[in-house]
Amino acid sequence: MERTVADRLLAAALAYPGAHEDHPWGDTVVKVDGKIFVFLDLSEDGTFRLTVKLPDRSAQVLQDHAFTRATGYGLGKSGWISCTIPEELEVDEAMLRTWIDLSYRSIAKKRRIKELASP
Repeated sequence: MERTVADRLLAAALAYPGAHEDHPWGDTVVKVDGKIFVFLDLSEDGTFRLTVKLPDRSAQVLQDHAFTRATGYGLGKSGWISCTIPEELEVDEAMLRTWIDLSYRSIAKKRRIKELASP
């Protein structure tokens, strides 16, 4: 995946109310109210990794997309999925943005979600 797509996804995640970038364990993550809602990584070989929480859709996403797997460390049981997208694989950016949105909504406090609906 090209750098510009990864940058756009990071920018989209950072646009959510209360979202900020952090780097625990050397990873790029975006948090809201101290909780991670997305992990993002673009390696030098062009492989893009995205981890999001999709509690209501994880089983279907895992079934439908070969580039996904349940996240390790027991997080998969809570609906976290990890995507490994090689540079040559075309993946719908809008779908990944939707997954980031769903992950944000599953992690953020209700008051943050209400901010999304405010004009």
